[in-house]
Formats: sequence, C-alpha cells, structure tokens
Amino acid sequence: MSGKDLNIADIRQEYKLSALDESSAGIDPISFFRKWFSEAENAQITEVNAMTLATADAKGIPHARIVLLKGLENSEFIFFTNYSSSKGREIGENPFASLVFFWKELERQVRIEGKIEKVSATESDIYFNSRPKGSRIGAWASPQSQEITDRDILDVNYARYEQEFSDIEMPRPPHWGGYKIIPNYIEFWQGRASRMHDRITFTKNENGDWRRARLAP
Repeated sequence: MSGKDLNIADIRQEYKLSALDESSAGIDPISFFRKWFSEAENAQITEVNAMTLATADAKGIPHARIVLLKGLENSEFIFFTNYSSSKGREIGENPFASLVFFWKELERQVRIEGKIEKVSATESDIYFNSRPKGSRIGAWASPQSQEITDRDILDVNYARYEQEFSDIEMPRPPHWGGYKIIPNYIEFWQGRASRMHDRITFTKNENGDWRRARLAP
C-alpha cells in the first residue's frame, strides 16, 4: 500500500467532550431529545435536523436515506416527502421505521424506532403552503424515485408547472405530504474515550410508560 492510499482501518476519533448519565437523561426521552436538539442548534451545526430514515420493504430488505425533520409534535417525529417515492412505497408495505441523528460536533447520536403513519391532510397543507414557491413547484415537477431519461424532463416539468401556477393558487399535490413516526424506542449515545461510550435507552411498554436502561457500548 502506497503512502497515498487511504487506510480506512486507521481512521480514528477519540471522543472526550462530554458524558451521559441517567440523572441528566431524566425520565422523559422526548424532553431530553428537545434538550439535545436545542444544544445542537446552539452549536450551530449545519443541517441540525438532518436524519437518516431507514425503512424496509415487504421482503424485509432495508433501505436508508437522509431526510429532514420538520416537526416534533405530540411526541411524534414529522417529515414530508412524495408518497409515491421509494420510501413511500416501502412505508405502505411495512409501516415501521427508524431514525438516526448524528451530531458529530457534539459527539452524539440519537436512534428512534417506531410505527409510521401519514399526518393529516390539513397538516400537510399547512406545511406545503409554508414552503418557498420553488420547492412547491418542485413537488409537482419531480416524479420522485422514477427512472427518467435525462435532466431535461425535470426542467420541462418545472417550467410547465411554473406557468400553470403563475396566476392561481398552488394546491398541494395529492402524492405529497407528511409522515409521523410514533416512537417506542429511543436511544441516546454520547461518545466517550477508549470507545467506552454512554448509551441510555428508553423503551415504551404496553401502558405507554417509558422504561429507562443503560447499554454497554
């Protein structure tokens, strides 16, 4: 191996910024998530609401991609997308999902697992109408996850809908809207030195109460 070759196995980062114990995590994982999210915002992390969304299709094959958290309401994590996209089809086949937030500047990650459902049409309308006009046109113009022959198709579609909605109110496309993940498991991970990381988990029981536990790293 030459000196210019990348030896991936030698890439290491020693985590030493902070610690996580049960007393600081408290008994309510949603409140603690809000605290960590606020601290990530204050740290001026770029795309602080970026999260990995993992879904599985009817065969159980997993698929993952980055999406943006757009709301945390009634303890539910909300994002928006095209219902006809790959992720939308997978959710229709297997309505369970996992989220991962990674805030490397704070040496933290959060894992969230639970059932996934569509938000109400009213909620989708409200968010759609709050988006910049270009993003709203894009929701109409892009046949998300479908094969296209070239970029021109997107440009032609965009110009078409830009013209169509130039003088009239733009409705939300019927194939576009929000999903909410209703968590039953949340894990908080804080990097520590020598790979002796802190992991505090919350698991929801049948009564809707959260059980807290610590996992070995």
